[in-house]
Amino acid sequence: MSDKTDREEQQVLELLNELRVILPGVQVLFAFLLTVPFSQRFAQLGPTDRGVYFAALLLAAGASAMLIAPSIHARLTWRNRNNDWLLRVSNPLAVMGGVLLAGGIACAVYLVADVLYRSSVAGITTAAVVVVILVLWYGIPFLGRVTGRAELSRE
Repeated sequence: MSDKTDREEQQVLELLNELRVILPGVQVLFAFLLTVPFSQRFAQLGPTDRGVYFAALLLAAGASAMLIAPSIHARLTWRNRNNDWLLRVSNPLAVMGGVLLAGGIACAVYLVADVLYRSSVAGITTAAVVVVILVLWYGIPFLGRVTGRAELSRE
C-alpha cells in the first residue's frame, strides 16, 4: 500500500471512531424525545412548546441520519477501497450532523427550561448552552486553524 492509501485508511478509522463517541449521545437524546409525547404533561404544552419539541425531534433524527451515514457508507464501499471519496462525503456529513445535534440539544434545553420555569430563564439558558456548544465544537477548532495552532492534514 502507498503512504496515501495508508493515511486515508487511518483517517477513515479516526472519523469512524469519532462518530462512535458522538452517536450514543445522539441516540439518548433521540430516545428521550421519542418518549416525550407519551408523558402526562405533554398535553399541557402550548403550540410554541410543541413546535420546539417537534423541531428538536426532527433535528435529532437528522443528526442521527447524518452521523450514522459514514458508517453505512464505509460498510457498503469497504471492498472498493475508495477512502478518498468516503472522506470527502463523510466529513461534511459529520460536521452537519454536529450542527443538527447542537440545534436538537438547544431545542430540548429550551423545552425543559420553559416547562420548568415558564419565563425568560428558558431563553437565557438556551442561549448560554448554544454559546458553549459553538465555542467548544466550532470556535476553538476554527481559532486553531486560523492561528495555525491546529495540526492540518497536508497532502
